Amino acid sequence: MLAPVRSELTRLGQPRLIASWFGLMALGAILVNTIMVGFVARNGSLPPGAPGVTFPTRAQLEGASGLMVGLASASSLLGVVTLSMWAVATATDYSSGLIRLLVAAEPRRWRLLAGKVVALLLVTAAATTVATVVNLLAAPLAAAAAGIPTAAWGTDLVGVVGAAWVRLFIALSVWGVLGLVVAVLARSAAVAIATGVGYVLVVESLIKMAANAPSNWLLGTTLTAVASGGTPAVSFATAVTLAAGYVALGLFLASIVVTLRDVTD
Repeated sequence: MLAPVRSELTRLGQPRLIASWFGLMALGAILVNTIMVGFVARNGSLPPGAPGVTFPTRAQLEGASGLMVGLASASSLLGVVTLSMWAVATATDYSSGLIRLLVAAEPRRWRLLAGKVVALLLVTAAATTVATVVNLLAAPLAAAAAGIPTAAWGTDLVGVVGAAWVRLFIALSVWGVLGLVVAVLARSAAVAIATGVGYVLVVESLIKMAANAPSNWLLGTTLTAVASGGTPAVSFATAVTLAAGYVALGLFLASIVVTLRDVTD
């Protein structure tokens, strides 16, 4: 099992890939914190069904956990980045023909898939850390510029930061699995990215705007609730349970396709 993980980590360690992934995570954290704090300071309100966006109230921003609410607000944007990177790492196996060599070296294909998932989770953990550190640096600067009081931010700092990291990592991992599954099915990173982004930003938004639509169980809503530690509509425990169900179903489907697909052509 260690050999597939080491192999995947070696390929994922390409400087351009890591720089792009971590750079986009840092940029997303900076942009969302800047926009979010300014928006909340002006007492703005989001329109119903706003695609992939959730901002805290001013009271939440000024509270003890206000330092890290930017990560929850950025979770959808950072999730799209994660989905894209997982999709690229997966689809490249097929577009480059590398999958034939991998299958020849390890006929037990489920081990190849498991190794890829573990390696991508490790890099996602590192990317989550980058976003967390950048958030810690950007949030106080944005709050100071917008005149938001931050006196309560020092309360239980370690616990607040640690909880925010865990919640974001869980949400990003689900986003990543979505990118992997669609990339396995389509053998195309472009299709996987377009499908994931289009679903969350278009399909879910339309469902949310429809009257009496059951939107609380949707993937984007679920992952936002996970990253936020729960919402009034979806508790954290319910969101994590739903996310685990999505991951289990997705990986089961991907494992069947990887195991049965003919890769000789």
